[in-house]
Amino acid sequence: MKKGVVIVLVLAIALLFQQCSEDPTVITPPVPPIHTTTPFQIKKPQGFPDIIEPADNRTTVEGLILGRKLFHEPLLSGNNLQSCATCHQQGAGFSDFNQFSMGIDGSIGTRQAMPIMNLVWGTEFFWDGRAFSLEHQALGPVTNPIEMKETWPNAVAELKLDSVYNALFYDAFGTYDYDSTHVVKAIAQFERALISGGETRFDKFLRNEIVLTPSEISGFNIYQSETGGDCFHCHGLSGLMTDNSFHNNGLDSLQDQTDIGRMAVTGDPADRASFKTPSLRNVEYTAPYMHDGRFATLEEVIDFYSEGLHWSPTIDPLMKNVGQGGVQLTPFEKTDLINFLKTMSDPDFLTNPKFEDQ
Repeated sequence: MKKGVVIVLVLAIALLFQQCSEDPTVITPPVPPIHTTTPFQIKKPQGFPDIIEPADNRTTVEGLILGRKLFHEPLLSGNNLQSCATCHQQGAGFSDFNQFSMGIDGSIGTRQAMPIMNLVWGTEFFWDGRAFSLEHQALGPVTNPIEMKETWPNAVAELKLDSVYNALFYDAFGTYDYDSTHVVKAIAQFERALISGGETRFDKFLRNEIVLTPSEISGFNIYQSETGGDCFHCHGLSGLMTDNSFHNNGLDSLQDQTDIGRMAVTGDPADRASFKTPSLRNVEYTAPYMHDGRFATLEEVIDFYSEGLHWSPTIDPLMKNVGQGGVQLTPFEKTDLINFLKTMSDPDFLTNPKFEDQ
């Protein structure tokens, strides 16, 4: 091949590559930004168990910001008026002042709204333990026909109309294509951060930082006495103040057990009328009491355990004084026990601005 021809061919090939490189249809996609989140360490109060979070939903600063907003978000309800915070009010220890919470169309449930605190240590949720995680728990109220009465597709569609939410979901999870799974993960992160403990008068007493009054000391002795109040078997002597288990505590005789409790979940007749042990932390603020809110005051609760127990075939063996109606406390003992229970109050938990609506 002649030298001139070779030169022409080389120039032609170079021109061809140049045209290809200048072809406006060839576009190099931009490199997406790397999504990162900021880990958030939940503080464990002294005497509490170690914190174990789910591997697929570690708490982050971005998740907490989103979860806090969603917890107070009425767009999750069918009438856009009711949020999680409607039935879990901070001033009531994230419980409900009412015996039964009211749904969006006036429907009334049959159980009292449980307090939301220290749930990072929980494994089964609701009074009957039917939810196996906080994420699973958060799915239910939105679609419940007597609570928020909404569908998840509708709720998520409304959130996506809000540019603020779109940005917050991206910050927390690195996606604009979020769904109910992301919503409940964020709410669960916020709920796990609702920690109460470590700075109550009872906690400080355990650390020898303060002394309790004679009445409170007497109440503590009654609380932990096998022959006194005998409260500690289910509620413990420190930390969570609950065994996170289920008991038939003698509220009703067999013929009056209209709510079968844990049995509805397990199918085990031995679980009939068993309900989850609530924490005694902030018990001063979380009235009314029991799964059905039947007791309006702590005085009524202590009266029940003192002389109001009812035997039934599945009553917990820990209710060993059922034969005489209860532990038979004197009026003075009842007063002392209540005074002790109030040493577990955490007023800062009820007013912490980090938990309030943004």
